[in-house]
Amino acid sequence: MTTTGRARPGGRTARTRDAVHAAVRELIGESGSEHVVIADVAARSGVHAATIYRRWGRPELLVLDVAVDRLRAELPVPATGNLEADLLAYARIVAGDLTRPGGLAFLRAVLAASAAPDAAGPAGVPGARSVIERRLEDFQVMLDRAGPAAGDLTALDVVDGILAPLYLRVLFGGGDSIDDSYVQRLVAKLMRQAAAS
Repeated sequence: MTTTGRARPGGRTARTRDAVHAAVRELIGESGSEHVVIADVAARSGVHAATIYRRWGRPELLVLDVAVDRLRAELPVPATGNLEADLLAYARIVAGDLTRPGGLAFLRAVLAASAAPDAAGPAGVPGARSVIERRLEDFQVMLDRAGPAAGDLTALDVVDGILAPLYLRVLFGGGDSIDDSYVQRLVAKLMRQAAAS
């Protein structure tokens, strides 16, 4: 019988990744992303530390990989063509995520990975730059689908108008300083910017 080198969906690689990701999520929930240590992940996941190092290289890139998975699943960027509704839906999702316990783990993971000497991950593991670039691409799709309503807005305008203020509020003002009226004001300001361009 001949076997091919193709990966089997749901095979050992997927099970290893799932076990490691689950362990990392638990550790982040307990002590934050900056305290994730490969030895602890190995002990909790049952995956040998050498396998984890080979696949992810450094703890911050492992945390970043977990955060990216979560980002795709739980923080999608809507692109229905209705720019105001899409911005509002996205801003509400982000605000809700940031104000939950451990909500800053993704930001901390990106910052840690960016500050590392080699900000690119091993093959198949996203580095910080590629994560940010993907999110900018998502924002551009949203703007493109909105057509003329987006005016001259760019993906970076969405970062400046939605993400940056939300992150700053949580970092310096606490999650209780973010409510729905604040989110609506951010979106309204961005919509005025689009209309003026």
